[in-house]
Amino acid sequence: MPKSITINNFEFNWGTRTYIMGILNVTPDSFSGDGLIQGEDVVGVAIEQARDFIEAGADILDVGGESTRPGAETVSLGEELARVVPVVRRLAREFDALISIDTYKAEVAAAALDAGAHMVNDVWGFHADPDLAAVVAEHNVPVILMHNRSTPGSAEVREQLGGRYVGVEYDDLLEDVRWELMESVELAKNAGIPDEHIILDPGIGFGKTVSQNLELLNRMDEIRELGYPVLWGPSRKSFIGYTLDLPPAERVEGTAATVAVGVVRGGDIVRVHDVWAMARVARMTDALVR
Repeated sequence: MPKSITINNFEFNWGTRTYIMGILNVTPDSFSGDGLIQGEDVVGVAIEQARDFIEAGADILDVGGESTRPGAETVSLGEELARVVPVVRRLAREFDALISIDTYKAEVAAAALDAGAHMVNDVWGFHADPDLAAVVAEHNVPVILMHNRSTPGSAEVREQLGGRYVGVEYDDLLEDVRWELMESVELAKNAGIPDEHIILDPGIGFGKTVSQNLELLNRMDEIRELGYPVLWGPSRKSFIGYTLDLPPAERVEGTAATVAVGVVRGGDIVRVHDVWAMARVARMTDALVR
């Protein structure tokens, strides 16, 4: 496994501490309730949120313009570009910070990278848009490849708790996730993306039931055994809500538990909404186990 990587003069030494990715949802329908809504000064609000995240200890800012919650409506290419590119451009101008573009569309990724983003976060692991791998390779940037078996037919939505997946079957949860992640790695390598630019995400909350999400998080060290850094994104997700019977706004403590366990299981980057709290949880857990 690569021991370190330098991204835009920021050095990441894998295994030494947990890196924090702060979520900037430039969308009105985020499951977590933190999306930026129409009618606001979206760019200005995103800049203030980013400033707070950086002060709280965020290492990466992840900008996304399409909700990935169960049952969410798809967003057109033009709309996604209009949402994310102005935010990325302003972030790059205002801050000396790493910017990730959360998209599975090649054209959005290319535009965001040209506007100042430094890496790509693909929730479909190169399976949604066959041109995205070439864009990542051409720009010579890191990519997060996520495992995803989400299908609209397996989503169940409750008013207070949000969407979850039910009836999702795996022959062997960890082996299936590992195998499918390595399929994404193969797509990356075939496009010319080097090993040191690949980060894996087991896809907690994407096409997994509540119990499967709990098991996957608790066995995340088996994902890291594949030989790549691991990002996990448990923040405010419905498996926490269904476990604790709580809406998204009341899942801070549940998220904290998933951050701590993820650190113990060898995770490298955690993607969160509540950066102030989770940076402290990660830092304390690092002090205990690293």
